[in-house]
Amino acid sequence: MSGGPPPGAGLPAGSPRRCGLIAIVGRPNVGKSTLLNALVGQKISITSRKAQTTRHRITGVRSLGASQFVFVDTPGFQTTHGTALNRNLNRTVQAVLGDVDLVLFVVEARRFGLADAKVLNLLPPDKPVILIANKLDAVRQRTEMLPWLKDMQQRHPFVEFVPMSARREADVQRLFAVVERHLPEQEWLYDESMLTDRSERFLAGEIVREKLFRLTGDELPYTSTVVVETFEEEGAKPRGRPLYRIGATIVVERDAHKGMVIGEGGERLKRIGSESRLELERLLDARVFLELWVKVRSGWADDEAHLRSFGYE
Repeated sequence: MSGGPPPGAGLPAGSPRRCGLIAIVGRPNVGKSTLLNALVGQKISITSRKAQTTRHRITGVRSLGASQFVFVDTPGFQTTHGTALNRNLNRTVQAVLGDVDLVLFVVEARRFGLADAKVLNLLPPDKPVILIANKLDAVRQRTEMLPWLKDMQQRHPFVEFVPMSARREADVQRLFAVVERHLPEQEWLYDESMLTDRSERFLAGEIVREKLFRLTGDELPYTSTVVVETFEEEGAKPRGRPLYRIGATIVVERDAHKGMVIGEGGERLKRIGSESRLELERLLDARVFLELWVKVRSGWADDEAHLRSFGYE
């Protein structure tokens, strides 16, 4: 098990700067987005129990001491659906792996299944990989980790092993110290205050999509998305906060799905809008007027042209 002092601790003046791109990879629902948010110190990647919640390459930046950590959250590698959407998401994962300096391979502690193995097989042999055994709080007997770890070490030559819970600050800080040892010496890529390379408009769409998935549960197929149509900022009044006017369309594949999103008497759509607006106001530190529509676009998830128009790279 790895450990060490917090990053940047005890660095003498003039210490060389370190900076590196770090991919966070794993099968769906192992906690990659929760880990990214904990590492950055702010929510920039949405979370839900629905598989494939993350659909884009999202970069989170944290600058500590003489080191800058550039984390890249990726979609969970999908093996069960063959739509154009999932092929797109898998290409995103593979493209990220070719660019980074270090890989964090996230699994659930004491678990390793076929879906995990398929992701592990994607990892380039020339990239250092740290094994993250996440959700450690769910393991009752820590001694049970030892035979599991031995088995994992036979599967891949991991450079480090970090058992942790992404929800524990002490574990997150320990992970920073481990990762820092593997960052190359080079100048930083981003300004010290930078947290993500994604725009506020993008984050607005992601927040609405998160509430959509959380409030519809397993009723709504994962092939639903959100497109931000308008994102306008009005100047703040004296001693007041600015106002953002945001309009977004929830895109579903069938009329029945539209009914699920709207709910009886429109109550579910109202709740999606209300919870999204409250979180957006916290994110933007502003007042938000949010308007939502629901539209049916049959077959969009298997149509490359629709994917591009909805912002999938």
